[in-house]
Amino acid sequence: MATARIGKVALYFCATLLAQEAAEPPTFEAAAIKPSPDPPGSSGIFETKGRINARNVTLRRCVRGAYDVPEPQVLGGPKWVDEDRYYIEAKATGPADDHDLMLMLQTLLADRFKLVLHREKRSIVGYRLALAKGGLRARTSSADQGSVGHSRRGHIEAQAYTMTQLALHLSELLDRPVLDTTGVAGKFNFKLEWTPDDMQSTSLPGDQHSASAPDSGPSIFTALHEQLGLKLELGKISADMLVIDSAEKPSEN
Repeated sequence: MATARIGKVALYFCATLLAQEAAEPPTFEAAAIKPSPDPPGSSGIFETKGRINARNVTLRRCVRGAYDVPEPQVLGGPKWVDEDRYYIEAKATGPADDHDLMLMLQTLLADRFKLVLHREKRSIVGYRLALAKGGLRARTSSADQGSVGHSRRGHIEAQAYTMTQLALHLSELLDRPVLDTTGVAGKFNFKLEWTPDDMQSTSLPGDQHSASAPDSGPSIFTALHEQLGLKLELGKISADMLVIDSAEKPSEN
């Protein structure tokens, strides 16, 4: 009888330890954060197996990446979260995919920036990203490939992007929430090219300058449909909002 009780206690103790370990947030093995001297412009978070390299990023941009929420849906926080820029290099103990790296980034932001936030659901006007007739036109990427995106005005070139990541990018371009409703899983390589609104031709038929004016090119809505087989539908959507309750500037390493 005593042996059985000891066995039950040992099993309970092991189960408790496992539960505690499971509850601990994932962390990087090493991380360095330094102020960026560069002006606003080129920036981003780049992931490879077990590593992230964030260049010239604000805290709000880091929250956007870590929690997979577009910047227009990240609210609150002191003024500097949009002004101060940082370089962040971090390494996991071993290979880690994009999802695990972003969980580690959440922990890093809480530890080093003392970031405290909460989620809210709000019904707001936004877009639904959906499949157009004929389905998605993009090359499938391997599941273990790290996501990399390069963009400039009127151009996105992506490797190993999910539809959620594309919706995130579109949200920032359109300054409205974009909800992925494609139902498409996996990662894809694609290129998207369009003409920004302020570069669209406004000449009317018969205008004396219209013959010599260059073609305006497709809008982002037309480009999505023609080049990727996707469409954007405007309407009320239920969006996750992240509200920054408090944050502190990190000390240098």
